[in-house]
Amino acid sequence: MTHYQEPYPAPDDEIDLRELFATLWRGKWIIIAFTAVFAAAGVGYALYKPNIYQANVLLAPAQGEESSMRGLSGQLGGLASLAGINLGSGGSNQVVIAKEVLQSRAFLTDFFHRHNLIIPLMATKAWDVENKKWVIDREVYNPDTGEWLTDDEGESLKPTDWDMVKKFRENHLSLSTNEETGMVTVNVKSQSPLAAKNWAEWLVNDVNEHMRREDIQEAEARIAFLQDKLNETNIAGMQQVFYQLIESETRTVMLANAQYEYVFETVDPAVVPQEKSEPKRALIAVIATMLGGMLGVFIVFIRAFVKNGKDDDVVEN
Repeated sequence: MTHYQEPYPAPDDEIDLRELFATLWRGKWIIIAFTAVFAAAGVGYALYKPNIYQANVLLAPAQGEESSMRGLSGQLGGLASLAGINLGSGGSNQVVIAKEVLQSRAFLTDFFHRHNLIIPLMATKAWDVENKKWVIDREVYNPDTGEWLTDDEGESLKPTDWDMVKKFRENHLSLSTNEETGMVTVNVKSQSPLAAKNWAEWLVNDVNEHMRREDIQEAEARIAFLQDKLNETNIAGMQQVFYQLIESETRTVMLANAQYEYVFETVDPAVVPQEKSEPKRALIAVIATMLGGMLGVFIVFIRAFVKNGKDDDVVEN
């Protein structure tokens, strides 16, 4: 016996494209309204955001000091071990250390105070392109009296070193490294194209000087230690070892003083940027418009879903 099986009815939750488009058409004014509001808000926000300029410095590891230190370490490493001195592995880690120093709190704090960047960094709201000077935020700082103002609770608005370092790291400074070539790029952003260029140059010069000063101090400390040991021994062989080690450390000091670009050698110096790097105003406006349209569509579907649910309740009752 052959049984006839009726076809299954279409499921109720199958998407009806005609109903879908009809729902969108009925809610077209809601979609248009949300799209227009978000587009206007996006354009307004994009125009409100100030121009940000970025200056870049391309750096390469300086080779002169590294090669010299490697040679000295290889020649005198055994003698230094006999005397209890560690000459180190040369300059191979100098670039890694210098990159960390460049972003360190202690170095940046000293950098701000040395170049008087507290006001430009923390008390300005814009850059006057015509007069080429900062526009001071008088709600934070009074340039006439040189005093920082207070908030509603009576606390001073003068920034701490922590505040300055945090803002500089988040809004102004970034580093990138090419793993294949070892090149390091220092990127500095600012509302002032001139400040972006100057800050980038100062950072590179200061970190080179900082690393040079640290190495000279370490070498001079080792020289003093070796001279003390030399005065304490009467053994001719050990005296010869100490003389050679003192000579190598003295050479280190001489090379450090003679090399201007100590750790980083500038390949492509910073220039005053002529084009802004951000904000991407067109992109902001497009994204805001798309978000408004999607939100409008979402609300239309929610309204239709709620309305259909109410209609089903009425039919059942």
